[in-house]
Amino acid sequence: MQQKHSLRQVFNAFDLFPLSVSSIGPVFSIAATGGVMAALAGIWTLGAILALAIPFIISGLVLKTLNKHFPNAGASYHWSARIMGKSMSRFQAWILIIAYFTSIPPIAIPAANYTLALVAPKMASNNFVVVFTCLGWLAFAMVPLLLGAKPTSNITKVFFGLEIVFLIFFTVLGLVKFHLLHVPIHTHGFPIKGFVITMVVAATILDGWEIDSFAAEESMRPRKDPGFSGLVGLGLGLLFYALIYPMLFLEVPINHLANSTDPLNIWSERLLGSHSFIMLIPIIGSTAGGLWLTTYILTRALYAMGRDNVIPQSFSRVNSRQVPVFGTVLVIGLTALVVIVETFITSLSGFFNLILSSAGFFLLAEFFLDNLSCCVFLFYAHKKLPDVQLHPHDHRYLKFFSILSCIIILSIMIAFFMFAPRSIGNGIDQTVTTLLIGGIIFAFITKGRHEIKLAELRDHESSLATTKVLNG
Repeated sequence: MQQKHSLRQVFNAFDLFPLSVSSIGPVFSIAATGGVMAALAGIWTLGAILALAIPFIISGLVLKTLNKHFPNAGASYHWSARIMGKSMSRFQAWILIIAYFTSIPPIAIPAANYTLALVAPKMASNNFVVVFTCLGWLAFAMVPLLLGAKPTSNITKVFFGLEIVFLIFFTVLGLVKFHLLHVPIHTHGFPIKGFVITMVVAATILDGWEIDSFAAEESMRPRKDPGFSGLVGLGLGLLFYALIYPMLFLEVPINHLANSTDPLNIWSERLLGSHSFIMLIPIIGSTAGGLWLTTYILTRALYAMGRDNVIPQSFSRVNSRQVPVFGTVLVIGLTALVVIVETFITSLSGFFNLILSSAGFFLLAEFFLDNLSCCVFLFYAHKKLPDVQLHPHDHRYLKFFSILSCIIILSIMIAFFMFAPRSIGNGIDQTVTTLLIGGIIFAFITKGRHEIKLAELRDHESSLATTKVLNG
């Protein structure tokens, strides 16, 4: 029987795979960031993505290990609490909130722009119409989230299928027309600054696969499926980038792609001519899925924080469908407010743009802290967690790789402060520093209320067996 304030166990592996891939949103990610990365790194863009993939793949193994021992809706936040202590956990809670909340408006606004480009291109320059369309998408994103975890998964599968079909279609078409469209490639040295910043930007297009960790308490096999399905999602996302980016750079002149607001549309015009608008269909589908799935991640993290009283317990209350309604409505509402302010109050738009541009840094910070938690866990579990049975030789290779991942990610974060002001804009380093200080303040002011509840989660494996018996 489900507990009154618990999440509902509904996800199997075939629910989590589509969630992980759709949360990455490969088509939307290329459309939204491909032009910026092309301007920063040129033909080295794919190299920057693959370089960042190294610590991300290691992080996938880290998350799989931590999920096996500590499945929890708070994921990163909860692991830090168990391993690093309450203070670090509260700081990581802040990092997690900033990382995912700053990722939502940059999805919501393009959703409106792509929709108008498809159905009413003449209205795309009207701010009122753009905001109205954006608010419509935010309202639509709440539908699957409020219906429950399983409906969210089922609706996501439809959009995931749409994205896969179009990815295959354009990949095949690009290969068929390659002999007609290929352009010469020119290199002008290795752009070290642009390469580093592109790696930070790439964090926003490689994240999302970790959604299955935040879905652990809604999984029927929380110690087995979460983590593994995330690795599959990350692998498929990398495969899509490895297929699309080479053709994009080999079939479209680099100067046409650089700083383009939609490089996929430029490629589509070369492939399909007057029918290039077809590319907008998978872009919109990919954007929509990313919108509600990023919100899903944040609401589950807030649910766990509310349960531990780090933030108001309203965030941990669920409705009859066992959905954390308060957090869902608040996140969508705050996103709508950011969109309205950023669009109509020009004096504040630059400030919001700097904050939203920090999303990649804080996503990297989250993965850095996850790897750090894993290092401490693997080396000192016998001292810090005597209730956890961990043989000294368990995960011996992961001990080395998690340290390596920490070093790589930390190096990228430090380099960000060196190169970002010139590449992104003056003030980005001060903005990130201020937000980091905000995390320290948040950890301090929530100190007295933080209560980690270490009660064991229900035996999900037993629950799955019971479900199979009941289903005959």
